[in-house]
Amino acid sequence: MVETQEKFIISSEVKREIDKWIAKYPKGRQQSAVVAALLLVQEQNKGWLSESAMNAVAEYLDLAPIIVYEAATFYDMYNLKPIGKHKINICTNISCMLRGSQEIVEAACQRLNIELGETSKDGLFTVREVECLAACAAAPMCQIDDKQYHENLTPAKMVALIDEIAVKEGGRHD
Repeated sequence: MVETQEKFIISSEVKREIDKWIAKYPKGRQQSAVVAALLLVQEQNKGWLSESAMNAVAEYLDLAPIIVYEAATFYDMYNLKPIGKHKINICTNISCMLRGSQEIVEAACQRLNIELGETSKDGLFTVREVECLAACAAAPMCQIDDKQYHENLTPAKMVALIDEIAVKEGGRHD
């Protein structure tokens, strides 16, 4: 990969958190902390992993950069481009799909005037399709900001969730 950004500096606070993860593994096994380190650095970098941020993780863990890139591209919890302030993950796996997840995706994207995987013009929302979020009995469902789970969704409920967040942020999505 060709470095095109300024060098990313991992904050001392994030380094302390990474060190806690490194300490959980035998000496020389710091690679085991790569998943946690990437999450911490992603949070420091406002929700995404730039190439420079991944290189900083590799350097801090004394790993070949490819090891970090492999982890960052394998797991869908990492964002390799900037995302909105609020990430809406909509499950489209079989249970959710059979109970109308496509309509949920369409309602969210239409309300925000974006396509799946895009970020709203105001930078508030990114809508993503994800695999199973482990709520099959309450499908269809979504996860907002990796924290809030909303089950038994309808298109109207999805739009109401978006509007509620937008109002809290001081905006509206008309």
